[in-house]
Amino acid sequence: MNYKKTLNLPKTKFPMKANLTQKEPEQLNAWGKSDLYGQLRKIADGRPRFILHDGPPYANGHIHMGTALNKVLKDVIVRSRQMAGFDAIYVPGWDCHGLPIEHNVDKELGDKKRKMSQAAIRKQCRKYAEKFIKVQRKEFKRLGVIGEWGNPYLTMNYAYEAIIAKECCKFALDGSLYHSKKPIHWCFDCKTALAEAELEYADETSPSIYVKFRFSDAQKLRPELSGKEVFFVIWTTTPWTIPANLAVALHPDFTYVAVAVNDKEVYIVAEDLVGHSMAAFGVDGHTVVAEFEARELEGQKGTHPLYDRDSLVVLADHVTLEAGTGCVHTAPGHGREDYEVGQKYGLETYSPVDDKGLFADDVGLFNGQFIFDANPSINQALMEKGALVSEDKVTHSYPHCWRCKKPVAFRATPQWFISLEKNGLRTDALNAIDQVQWIPHWGRERIYGMIENRPDWCVSRQRLWGVPITVFYCKSCDTLHMTETLMDRIHDLFAQKGADVWFDEDVQDALLEGAVCEKCGGSEFSKETDILDVWFDSGVSHAAVLEARDYLTWPADLYLEGSDQHRGWFHSALLTAVGTRQQAPYKAVLTHGFV
Repeated sequence: MNYKKTLNLPKTKFPMKANLTQKEPEQLNAWGKSDLYGQLRKIADGRPRFILHDGPPYANGHIHMGTALNKVLKDVIVRSRQMAGFDAIYVPGWDCHGLPIEHNVDKELGDKKRKMSQAAIRKQCRKYAEKFIKVQRKEFKRLGVIGEWGNPYLTMNYAYEAIIAKECCKFALDGSLYHSKKPIHWCFDCKTALAEAELEYADETSPSIYVKFRFSDAQKLRPELSGKEVFFVIWTTTPWTIPANLAVALHPDFTYVAVAVNDKEVYIVAEDLVGHSMAAFGVDGHTVVAEFEARELEGQKGTHPLYDRDSLVVLADHVTLEAGTGCVHTAPGHGREDYEVGQKYGLETYSPVDDKGLFADDVGLFNGQFIFDANPSINQALMEKGALVSEDKVTHSYPHCWRCKKPVAFRATPQWFISLEKNGLRTDALNAIDQVQWIPHWGRERIYGMIENRPDWCVSRQRLWGVPITVFYCKSCDTLHMTETLMDRIHDLFAQKGADVWFDEDVQDALLEGAVCEKCGGSEFSKETDILDVWFDSGVSHAAVLEARDYLTWPADLYLEGSDQHRGWFHSALLTAVGTRQQAPYKAVLTHGFV
């Protein structure tokens, strides 16, 4: 039987073959010719608006499956909201500044870069970004994504750069922006500070060493220790930070014991870590000969194992019983907690390492060596001094630069920060999080924990391709100088000539006409040359796009990006909006996974 003849099939003009490779470009071309997006705007005129604000991809390569997924998801939502009776306007954008672009331009220029001016290099970066904006726009349109492709937002447009500068000046005006020498993540290959969002974590094998710090005055606290050589013993996986040690930290609530490991030597460790420590030291027999409360030891002094200086005994809550000895090596120039405890006890933020990762001359034995390469030399020196208790290897997760993929280090350098405490930014941001719908719901916990525990935002970068931190400081007293008049002058200048003018022209006389330092009355000022963290650029898109275009609305109805943006764009957008407008820039945030 011929079953085909039993089917009542409709007769249509549709061809049997889909022939999509030919048909799709024809359909997209037809949408372009008919201005489908423009027609939709006319049809929806007067309807309530629905604004999905586009998170800007970097203009530094072809799109990939991840960016395709993201744009298609946005298109699905924009179209569905349009069909549901809204005026669903979609303005795509691109992130055009920063290390990802400059890094690729550096590779293209090679040795030629050394002979080029700052202005010429910035021009090349702009050209590179323009090239890939055209490439990516064509690729996004080929996916069938509709939007305002003829008028996207670009972070390198003059008007956008002017708003970036103005938003930065607002933080300077209210005192939230400050300059300080603090430890930050530093990439020695890219020679710049990095934000948390610019780090990737990968396993590294590092030295694991236990080191002795002599405690000469132990017998004054415990007579039974007379005649013994007493040492605090610390554990570290970064021997290269030992030259910068200024303290040994103990937990204020722990009990510490003096353990005789042989006839002559006594080691001080946390009582609860005696067994673990002795096993790590390779000590079979030991005897506890004295006991201390941590607060008894506060202010005592150990002796640095390599240099003729003291290491102060301090108390700190970050000391744990999870590993080590309960006595924590403390280098205020090379760690966040170390810095904080150093500030509490008036210690120097000492970091004898240059931008390339080489030890400075005052390190002595190791000067000129790259810090990671110096680990064996430092361990050898400790051994020769009789200070190395034991040495091993440990594999652990370690931060790497997102661009060059090389390990980074905590290093104290003078940087610009936005304070999360001075004007209550942390508290206000946490409150704002609870006014937002998070989809899925766990997004709320993720970003809440990040904001709750993060340090002040390091916003300065030591690179060329970006918007400068547009501040001046007094030559006489180093006080930051910012007024509303100066802020408006900078904005207007950048809107006319772009951020390049800061580097290419002598703008001080025009911008600072009549300026006087509020603190000392001085009239001579220095211009900052560091550029802003690129996350600040994209973070203020709520101001440069949503507020700057009168057919959009602030806050946006929706931000939609991959789940990595809780520490990236969602994060920087929240801080810049709450810091200047006391409200989150989005009503809802939706995150998706990865391809």
